[in-house]
Amino acid sequence: MQIEILLPLIGYLLLVFLLSIYAYLRRQKGEFLHEHFLGNRSMGGVVLAMTITATYISASSFIGGPGAAYKYGLGWVLLALIQVPTIWLSLGVLGKKFAILARRYHAVTLNDMLYARFQSRLLVWIASISLLVAFFGAMTVQFIGGARLLETAANIPYEIGLLIFGISIALYTAFGGFRASVLNDTLQGFVMLLGTIILLVATVHKAGGLATATETLKAIDPKLITPQGADDIFSMPFMVSFWVLVCFGVIGLPHTAVRCISYKNSQAMHRGIIIGTIVMVILMLGMHLAGALGRAILPNLTIPDQVIPTLMITVLPPFAAGIFLAAPMAAIMSTINSQLLQSSATIIKDLYLNIAPNEIKKEKKLTWISSASTLILGALLLLAAWHPPQMIIWLNLLAFGGLQAVFLWPLILGLYWERANRFGALSSMIIGALSYTLFTAFDVKILNFHHIVPSLLLSLIAFLIGNFVGEKKLLSTSIKIS
Repeated sequence: MQIEILLPLIGYLLLVFLLSIYAYLRRQKGEFLHEHFLGNRSMGGVVLAMTITATYISASSFIGGPGAAYKYGLGWVLLALIQVPTIWLSLGVLGKKFAILARRYHAVTLNDMLYARFQSRLLVWIASISLLVAFFGAMTVQFIGGARLLETAANIPYEIGLLIFGISIALYTAFGGFRASVLNDTLQGFVMLLGTIILLVATVHKAGGLATATETLKAIDPKLITPQGADDIFSMPFMVSFWVLVCFGVIGLPHTAVRCISYKNSQAMHRGIIIGTIVMVILMLGMHLAGALGRAILPNLTIPDQVIPTLMITVLPPFAAGIFLAAPMAAIMSTINSQLLQSSATIIKDLYLNIAPNEIKKEKKLTWISSASTLILGALLLLAAWHPPQMIIWLNLLAFGGLQAVFLWPLILGLYWERANRFGALSSMIIGALSYTLFTAFDVKILNFHHIVPSLLLSLIAFLIGNFVGEKKLLSTSIKIS
């Protein structure tokens, strides 16, 4: 173990726990559900920008994405910038209307919003189970990323790093709640910004400048500096699929959407869009460019996901490397805590309280169940991450796609189409989940598009057909009653 690298990271983790203790004390003063899961809707512009960015930026962005850039070249850097409009899309499409309706319905979770809009318990159950399954896969990726980071950068055995990482996050999420999550996200956002800039500058310097690094990449493989990328991976269907999956489809991610019901006012939302978009540009460009140029310095890595942690200890002195180590750790921790919190909220608010609504008054019991469910989920994730794959980006995209196939159209059409009804939403969710599962399981590709594209198309068609049939049924019922 490298003590010089670990010391700054230990200091960072202590700061995270101090913020969580503060949030826990604040939680005692508010009503449990709204304070623990929404922080009493008190986020300002900077906090909103940092929390929604930190929630979206994950192990895939700091480990998997740069690993793909290392393997496929500068073309992947351009591809990664497709993600820049995600904050603007999420807050712009969902933001204001979502927040107004959430306050009107006293919604705590995304499924509260769906129930208030469509009045279907079945829809809530399908949404809840889909969310828990997809989040489990997504969080497993983050656990793997965190353990790999400690393994490569600090020479900690993978299993021990996984235990340190997993237990830390489960504890501070279980007891700190949403306020701890957004406070830590704000801290983590600034850490990510600083770390990204430091690493990119150090990488360019070590490679001898951009021109020299580009020539080195060209000597390794001329396709590394072409828009088509190594193995000619960047076809038009691939790029369209990637845009749908990591940009437009992000509107349908529950852990991103819930941030849209937690900010203070319109001014906070507008500031959040501007600041968040600037932060996204720096993070996406910086990390992926560092990964691509890293191949000029480390041409023989067998596991692409190791490029950032290996680059970190190669181009930075040990103490500076320890400071940077906090940046990808921050990205991973912020994503996991938001997903763990959403999973806990789903278990309590959408499942448990639906079965036993009178239990809502027993706040101490709800607090205990929330903490216990978070810790149990953390333990299950540790088991799932014990034997990781080589490239985690594909597993992360798989989980992203599953969530989008279920939630995207019920969210957007539910907000903006007055005639949308529960039959359309249910049809969309079921067809979206089934088609994405089948296309992925049997690797069925239509016109070489990623599975998410035909799945979302079928999900939209199912919504329109289900809505039309449901409209007739509802009309027929109202005529009989009258």
